[in-house]
Amino acid sequence: MKRPAIRCVIHGSFGKHFAEIQRVAQLFQRAGIEVLAPQLEELADEVNGFALFENEVGQDPRLVELRYLHHLRKLGENGFSYFVNPEGYIGTSASYELAIAQLTNVRCFFMDKPADHPAYVPASTIWSPELLAQYIFEHAALPPEMVRPNETLIHKLWTDLMVPGSVIATGAIIERQVRDKKEILLVRTHKWGDRYSIVGGKVRRNERLHDALLREVHEETGLRGTVGRHLVTFDQLSDSGYYQRGVQHVFVDNVVSVGSKKVTLNDEAQSYIWAPADEALAALDIEPNARTTLELYAAS
Repeated sequence: MKRPAIRCVIHGSFGKHFAEIQRVAQLFQRAGIEVLAPQLEELADEVNGFALFENEVGQDPRLVELRYLHHLRKLGENGFSYFVNPEGYIGTSASYELAIAQLTNVRCFFMDKPADHPAYVPASTIWSPELLAQYIFEHAALPPEMVRPNETLIHKLWTDLMVPGSVIATGAIIERQVRDKKEILLVRTHKWGDRYSIVGGKVRRNERLHDALLREVHEETGLRGTVGRHLVTFDQLSDSGYYQRGVQHVFVDNVVSVGSKKVTLNDEAQSYIWAPADEALAALDIEPNARTTLELYAAS
């Protein structure tokens, strides 16, 4: 059985602990964990306490920080953030990154219990890099989340604050006519454990569903199309392997017709395939939520 792809972003004070951050990154890589950030190279400059790599020198630190945070979007279901904070020191920039990671539901692990930050950190998230790397290597999964009995109330208050109540996502069965039959597009993506899925994503605030769908199709594939019939609206499947307790994740899926087969993937997917729907269902490892939609499409 293929091991799931496990990715991480490492955080910490580059000014104080960069050598240790690099050591942890190399340790994780040897354990088969893909380290999305930081780069394994030397720092080149420092501006008002903000450390920069050579390709970042002269750039606005706010832009550099936001680009770093965008790595969190690439982590996928099995991704995590690891905070290198010896003796509890996180630092200003990493504290900001912690808040964003928590608000976007990224699993967070820490070298030591934070001493300079008032964040709630469950005891089960404190792992030395060596033990965490060993656990992931042996189990091909992240450690389970656990809550101590004396932290039940604070954990509930934390999850109520951090976890969004509802997430609306649009999905597209992208189809094109090929002579006397239709083919549909599926992408293999780390967002769904390296399985195949349909193209789609979250609806932005004040964005209409069809606008969000066409935007996602273009961003992820470079294709432009026309929104067709509505296929299904459903809550994320609780037994799909990606269900998150406390979040109402609603999918609204439509057909999108395109005239071109030339696909330009962004960094959310590794590969793609055009195939008739029935053949795709029979031959491909498709994540359960997308399979539900595709089965409805094939039967209609």
